[in-house]
Amino acid sequence: MAGVIDTVLFGLVHDFFKVYMPNQKRSSPHTIRAYQTALESLFDFIKEKKKIGLSEITFEIIDSKLLAAFLDSLEESGCSISTRNHRLNCIRSFYAYAAGMNSTAVVHRAEILKVPRKKTDKPDIVDYMSEAAVKSLLEQPDILTKKGIRDRFLMLLMYDTAARIQEILNICFCDIRLGKTPTIILHGKGSKIRTVPLMRQTVEHFENYIKIFHSEECEYSQQPLFYGDRHGEKSILDASTVRKMIAAYGEAAREKCDDVPQKVHPHLFRHSRAMHLYQHGMDLTLISQWLGHAQLDTTLIYAHADTEHKRRAIELATDKNSPLKDKLNSERYTVSDDDVLKKLYGLK
Repeated sequence: MAGVIDTVLFGLVHDFFKVYMPNQKRSSPHTIRAYQTALESLFDFIKEKKKIGLSEITFEIIDSKLLAAFLDSLEESGCSISTRNHRLNCIRSFYAYAAGMNSTAVVHRAEILKVPRKKTDKPDIVDYMSEAAVKSLLEQPDILTKKGIRDRFLMLLMYDTAARIQEILNICFCDIRLGKTPTIILHGKGSKIRTVPLMRQTVEHFENYIKIFHSEECEYSQQPLFYGDRHGEKSILDASTVRKMIAAYGEAAREKCDDVPQKVHPHLFRHSRAMHLYQHGMDLTLISQWLGHAQLDTTLIYAHADTEHKRRAIELATDKNSPLKDKLNSERYTVSDDDVLKKLYGLK
């Protein structure tokens, strides 16, 4: 680390990203890049603010006031509060690692912890599709073609499991277990594994799919479930390819169903499945486990979104001359406190 003033700081940064996250924590490349972006943008902010070079940054320079100013600058540039808090979480994680590896960093971590996460005025409103929109999307692939069979099964599996796009692409053939209770194993964020059940309809599509794409595989095969064929070699399907495919089907479906959103992307299937399960009476705790959320609070956005949807529907159905019209303002029904939300939905 020659050339830098604070060799301890940059040595810890190096080990955090090159040793701890990939080898010990087993973080995905996507997760590592998100943490790198957080720390890199903080350093870039310090360079500009202090008019110094990267090599001149030290632990002592990074105090709570400077960190708070950096986080404020993110919002000023258009980032959401959730992005602000995510960057702060990434930076805190680095400092937690640094304090564990070097006792001199303990005091610097205490300084960073003075900066709190920022509360949002309103809960995040989750985007989701109606059941009619999902049905229309699933009808778009031409199942008389090999590609159409693959695409319909892929979208159906995304909806049925409420899996993230990378979780779907990481599925191996052996991760699907048929039998009395068909299930699939999903490899989620932070190397967490969860098992979710499969609908009978999904199993039927799976059995049809494997006749074409995995006719010679045994049940223990570790071949990727969804793959591309490049020069005769099978490789995991690229996420960008799936995004483009789903966006194209979204445009086609919108011509037949007004419920289909303007922009359809893979994560909409996850949100839609969670919302439909909630609307059909599934307990939020079970939905949280289904989605693989580390915190139940994350799942509460579906409860709020459904409440907001109902409020808007009532507002639209209320005549403008009705004495109730003045009572239907959105601020009255905005629930932002976690404790209130938990009590409202029977969690306390």
